Amino acid sequence: MVTNQTTKEKTILEVDEGLEEVDENSEEKNIIEVQPGIEEEKQLTKLDILKKLSPGSGLREGLDDILNGGMGALIVVSNSSSANIFEGGFKVNCKFSPKRLAELAKMDGAIIISNDFKKILFANTLLVPDRSFDTSETGTRHQAAERTAKQIKGLVIAVSERRKVITAYYSNSRYVLQNTEDLLRRATETLRILEKQREVFDELLTNLNILEVTNLVSIADISTILQRIEMIRKMADIINEYIVELGKDGIIVRMRMREVAKGIDKEKDLIIMDYIADPEKVRNFFDNLSFEGLLDSENIARLLFGEPSEVRIIPKGHRILSKTSLNDNEINNLIKQFKNFDGVINADTEELKNILKSFTDGFQSELVKLKEQIMVGRKI
Repeated sequence: MVTNQTTKEKTILEVDEGLEEVDENSEEKNIIEVQPGIEEEKQLTKLDILKKLSPGSGLREGLDDILNGGMGALIVVSNSSSANIFEGGFKVNCKFSPKRLAELAKMDGAIIISNDFKKILFANTLLVPDRSFDTSETGTRHQAAERTAKQIKGLVIAVSERRKVITAYYSNSRYVLQNTEDLLRRATETLRILEKQREVFDELLTNLNILEVTNLVSIADISTILQRIEMIRKMADIINEYIVELGKDGIIVRMRMREVAKGIDKEKDLIIMDYIADPEKVRNFFDNLSFEGLLDSENIARLLFGEPSEVRIIPKGHRILSKTSLNDNEINNLIKQFKNFDGVINADTEELKNILKSFTDGFQSELVKLKEQIMVGRKI
């Protein structure tokens, strides 16, 4: 018995949705089922797998029944490379159900299920993976699972009778499913930290509003707020993994998370539009930055702007002008005409009329009210 692994840890996090789509998307179906040996098969992600194995899913229910019954199991999700990885056993070819899975686990050998998780294909089979594939496992069942996952570059699940744990192997990745109570506790604790980060971000945003209308923004101010946004985004990604793995047990955490992260991406995009000449470069920079790298705000300022952090910069005005009733077209025209936000707020009525026509008075009135709200520290 052996297993196969050939994917990064990220790959384990995108399995649920991808597998659900196989039946509905004929192109993906052809790649997975019809072209044996082709490496371009749809790669599953960690989130996909966690979603499929989350509480409330049929597969997870079956796995829990196996654990609660004091049994072990080896389950292989078939793909174009799995046909020659097992021998013996018998053909089942029945509709998948948690009870059937648990019943078939009472026999020795591996169970083969379809790649859409809708059928049990074979039971009581012997896995015969190539022993040249390395494995870090010690138990026979888990060695077989890991080698098989590596060889077929697919998903294999091992249920440990002795340790009472469920381990998912996907290509070169390995993930042990967490206890729901522990997972919920960690998710809740991380969410509390995220809520504190959001409070700090809101304060920074209020301060940035004041600095922008008084023309006192520095590179350090923008670097600090972008740094905070990325901290929130990276923490949200961690919580999202918890939520996916929690399945139906993570509904409350999901609702709270959505509220905390609301509007973050939009604010980030508008700030980048206001201050960065190459937005894509900034997005790539932060995507590749670790948590440790995020702590060095001076380095972030230097890499993003190439100038000392105390240097003053003027916003184009996209973010604050988006709080008015102007549409995107009108905002872009204003910025194109007056170059930046300072130019817009100091423009005279005649200049504005050329762009805004009859709405000039209404816009100027909006700007006055907006500045008043900003200067008294109100959220806009």
